Amino acid sequence: MIRVLLVHDACLVRSVLAEWLRGEPELSVYDCSWRGAPKRVRSVRPDVCAADLDCADAYGIPPVAELSAGGATGPAPRLLVLAQASRPGLLKRAAEAGALGFVDKEGAPERLVTAIREVAQGKRFVDDSLGFGFLKAAQMPLTRRELSVLSLAAEGASVAEIAGSLHLSHGTVRNYMAAITRKTGARNRIDAIRISLGEGWL
Repeated sequence: MIRVLLVHDACLVRSVLAEWLRGEPELSVYDCSWRGAPKRVRSVRPDVCAADLDCADAYGIPPVAELSAGGATGPAPRLLVLAQASRPGLLKRAAEAGALGFVDKEGAPERLVTAIREVAQGKRFVDDSLGFGFLKAAQMPLTRRELSVLSLAAEGASVAEIAGSLHLSHGTVRNYMAAITRKTGARNRIDAIRISLGEGWL
């Protein structure tokens, strides 16, 4: 029996998808929201966590790493994400967090079942339709430091606050923001934040 934890913030979507998966042989399916996911991982000890990346974006990507961290309660679950090619930044960050499977949310439901079974065996699964998203992810123009600066800016931090948080000078922060604006093709800081959120870089 494969123990699956489905993580999704839309209760209706999550409930319907979980009920559909329960109809598959040899799948024991649990579900929860993103906010309750780390605790649920510890109690359920799933073999596979199937998580919707667009929901994760509300809280940032770090929870993805928490889902695949495991711990004293048992081995780490294998991570499978539901994603879109149009959010290449999220694909990249999920891969860096250790995701083993990537299912296109626009694809057939049967692909999710196939992916769960493959990932449960420790095999990598990537929908072909996500290939372009991964290609774009590889071309992501911002450095980690620039992303750190932009993330703080997106939270409303001032230049002084960003400088203090990252131990940089005010001039260095302004230089980073200028580079970010140029690299994203944005008109200004607000536009750079909008573009980066849309691409899933933040």
